[in-house]
Amino acid sequence: MYIHKVFPLTGMIIWTKKYILLFILISAVPIFLFDVLEWKWLHLPWLPIGLLGTAVAFIQGFKNNASYDRLWEARKIWGGIVNASRTWTIMVKDFITNEHAKTKRSDEEIHEIHKELVHRHVAWMTALRYQMRQSKTWETTIKKRNNQRYREKNYEIPELNTPIEEAISPYISEEEKSEVLAKGNWASQLLGVQSRRLKDLKKEGLIEDFRHMELANVLKEFYTLQGKSERIKNFPYPRQFATLNQYFIWIFILLLPFGVMNAFDQIGQTFLADFLDHEHEAGIFHEMFDFIGRNFVWLSIPFSALISWVFFTLEMIGEVSENPFEGSPNDVPITDLTRGIEIDIRQLINDTGIPGKYEWRNGIVM
Repeated sequence: MYIHKVFPLTGMIIWTKKYILLFILISAVPIFLFDVLEWKWLHLPWLPIGLLGTAVAFIQGFKNNASYDRLWEARKIWGGIVNASRTWTIMVKDFITNEHAKTKRSDEEIHEIHKELVHRHVAWMTALRYQMRQSKTWETTIKKRNNQRYREKNYEIPELNTPIEEAISPYISEEEKSEVLAKGNWASQLLGVQSRRLKDLKKEGLIEDFRHMELANVLKEFYTLQGKSERIKNFPYPRQFATLNQYFIWIFILLLPFGVMNAFDQIGQTFLADFLDHEHEAGIFHEMFDFIGRNFVWLSIPFSALISWVFFTLEMIGEVSENPFEGSPNDVPITDLTRGIEIDIRQLINDTGIPGKYEWRNGIVM
């Protein structure tokens, strides 16, 4: 799916609001112990925490780059399906003719053959996107409670609402549908049926040898693109990197307030020292310096929460990009791409009853 509008900062804050409250709490507890209960020993030097944060940033950058690569590769694969689908349709339209036919067919019959092959191709794309939407064990983004609520309110996944049997029924016969759905890999079976049909057309002389070979090469390209898409779907981002990165981020978030608190306390002490150096002078500024110096350590709460939020939000962005076919709002919009290809190629053969584009809901296209 794809959010067709700028995701505002307010949306990001709403998305992570429960974690923001948690970060504020994590940052406030050490300050309370340090300043109210006067546990003045409760702090850590900033150097080791800074080194840990640097290491976490490197690991996080590596993960986000790898996640983006998976997302972008998936988009390129489906872009290849778009191009190959147009090539297939033009070849079907121009190669399947009466030129070498043993028994001449009428224009209406030739058109029905074109329509059959194009419709079966749409069924292949439909079956492939349904396979891509099937949930895997490691795909947990849309299963989380807050993401489920967001999905129920803002968008829907057609593959979860409409059975595959109903989705491909308009494109293939009941016999073919029963044959395909009885097997494990629906998309592969449909390409097999397509290849078998080309063989029959070659026997009838509607396709000569060279043209049959070219059409078979396009089917080979579809198999290649399907295999690439399945590779991304069936092989997750390595769990050792994803899991360890989450552990490291939480360790950094838990230790961060103790280092930030120490740094802010030192700044507060500087304010107090300056106040003491000029205590013979009266005025509101000295009262302000005294108040700031004694309470400056409390400013570490918003800064600690902000740093924690930045690191954790980057982690969440990488997590939702790992699986580009899962069904989150930032995934590859394979449903919309499939419908767009269908409209395009059916118009190329002057087909009728072409469906319209999917409607966007709240700026999200599936």
